[in-house]
Amino acid sequence: MASFTPISQSQPLFNNTHLTKLPPQSLAGPNLGSEFLPKWFSVRFQAPRRIPGLPMKASSVVVSATTAEKPKKRYPGESKGFVEEMRFVAMRLHTRDQAKEGEKEVKEPEERPVAKWEPSIDGYLRFLVDSKLVYDTLEEIIQRAAIPAYAEFRNTGLERSESLAKDLEWFKEQGYVIPEPSTPGVTYAQYLKELSEKDPQAFVCHFYNIYFAHTAGGRMIGRKVAEKILNKKELEFYKWDGDLSQLLQNVRDKLNKVAESWTREEKNHCLEETEKSFKYSGDILRLILS
Repeated sequence: MASFTPISQSQPLFNNTHLTKLPPQSLAGPNLGSEFLPKWFSVRFQAPRRIPGLPMKASSVVVSATTAEKPKKRYPGESKGFVEEMRFVAMRLHTRDQAKEGEKEVKEPEERPVAKWEPSIDGYLRFLVDSKLVYDTLEEIIQRAAIPAYAEFRNTGLERSESLAKDLEWFKEQGYVIPEPSTPGVTYAQYLKELSEKDPQAFVCHFYNIYFAHTAGGRMIGRKVAEKILNKKELEFYKWDGDLSQLLQNVRDKLNKVAESWTREEKNHCLEETEKSFKYSGDILRLILS
């Protein structure tokens, strides 16, 4: 085993002929490459302190490690409230044609620019019927408010069930047969029911994405489809009573208020549900092209 021979304090340190002279740069301090140190590790080089009555010794290096708390991680949009965090995640799941922040590659027919769509009346009716089932389910859950926080979202002015009922009645008057809800709508409605009872954070994610997406991309789709197959008729589905921007802001405020009581883990769980929300909504949207 290697041993260390103590050096006599009376023996001059640098006159020891058994020591190899070190290059000048090595005397400045130990070689502590930054790639081996965590960011919170600090190195402090300190001159020796003169103590009256005692001779000065060779220069020494003092190394201290601080365990100061790391800066808190900031999530995109967090400074503006949790709704902005949800918006940021949702935008990334769009294609570049759909949103400038979009990162998703075009894979499904409904992800192509709407101008290239070839909708049909029958497909559009299936889309409206399944959409109504989803909105019926959402509004029933909110009215029942098995989770007390859901009551915050009653009577927001964004509700769509009544408007869709008027639109389907109009189609019926034009001689069209109104179909029964199909698998995409039934599946999504059932999922929302189950989620609302056991996972409120995930449910709020769907609530946000369904209502807010309809006021943005949904309106644009409705306008383009109406130009192609409805002689530009504007359906009630795309109309709101009052100032829509103010209605949306009111709901943003309510969502932010509800999320204030969530832990960071619960907020992240909500954000992680966004992709499922897009999948279920995409399955219904695809009916327009069926």
